[in-house]
Amino acid sequence: MAAMTATMIHVESMQTAVPTRITGAGRTLPVAVSGGEAPPPLTAASLQRRFRAVLYYRGIEQLQAEEEEEERAVWVKESLSASLADHPEMAGRLRRRDDDDGGVRGPWEVRLNDNGVRLVQASVDMPMSAFLEAKDLARREAALALWTDVDVHEPEFCAPFFMQLTRFQDGGYAIGASCSLLLADPLSLVDFLKAWARTHAEMRARGKPVAPPAVIQYARYLQSPGAAAAAVVRRLKSVPLDSCSAAAATTVLFRAAAGAQVDRHALAAACVDQAVETLGGNARKPPRLTVLAAGGSGELRVEACGCGDGEETTTPPPPSRGHHALRAAYWGDLGLGEIALDGGEPVHVSCTVVSPCTDEGLVVVMAPAGGAELLISVTVPNY
Repeated sequence: MAAMTATMIHVESMQTAVPTRITGAGRTLPVAVSGGEAPPPLTAASLQRRFRAVLYYRGIEQLQAEEEEEERAVWVKESLSASLADHPEMAGRLRRRDDDDGGVRGPWEVRLNDNGVRLVQASVDMPMSAFLEAKDLARREAALALWTDVDVHEPEFCAPFFMQLTRFQDGGYAIGASCSLLLADPLSLVDFLKAWARTHAEMRARGKPVAPPAVIQYARYLQSPGAAAAAVVRRLKSVPLDSCSAAAATTVLFRAAAGAQVDRHALAAACVDQAVETLGGNARKPPRLTVLAAGGSGELRVEACGCGDGEETTTPPPPSRGHHALRAAYWGDLGLGEIALDGGEPVHVSCTVVSPCTDEGLVVVMAPAGGAELLISVTVPNY
């Protein structure tokens, strides 16, 4: 019996969308790391913590797909560049400053240096309808928002934010986003995607883009004589969908009252306890916990602490539960399903917090602008 051919995702181009307006020189956003021994506890694994969102859209018939895909790719890049001008932090890079004394590595920060967002174009050898019906969808869709690890030694040369446009054989397409949690929390990324979609719609209403991407023009030049309508395009790499790893953690969302007197460490511990209880045998309480929360002056605070299992940690475990009134929340509450492109809303939306730190819990505390409630994501290892 012949072996089944693996379904592939083909990376056809990787570009960079840079802001259309230059950011003022020297602007940074501090990342305050605490709770561990020097140097601060941002390990290679912790730098890969990210939020991934994938939005699926119906396309057009295959006969017009090639021309439409070229135009869509141009609009995505141009509108992304225009949106970054108003959100320069999304085009920044993580770095660790050098102290003045002897080149010792200093505090972490996000440098707003206009380096841009990585934009990937890809295709999948199957219809979108079949892809969405797959039993292992949660594992496979990691290929629709590809990620390149941030180098712990030279993070300033690595993109912490990727967007990906992937087309399917039936004309459907997906927009995938992978963004470091040190650059933006899930709520901030969703707000950016909404702003980008508005800019995208406004630019399309004004007129046509100037030209298709150079990589597509080059691919056309390389076509073999007599090629069929399904043109052979130049590919950077091809990856089997089955090679994507299954998630090692599960995320649960909560809402809680906001206020200046809220002890966010105690709140985080209460959320972890509630998440483990909710998930039952599918999750376990981690021995360690990292809490990410925005500070009052715009910096991101990253603090490691224990979870009360007896292990030694620099920061003692906060009291659990307390008087925090937690309410269940859901990714659908964020409004990703309302992000319309080319006149249509997504037919399916997926959200995932990716954390390679299998022995640590991760709590992200988010404060909506002008909101009276906090949104908290809790990611705990699978059992």
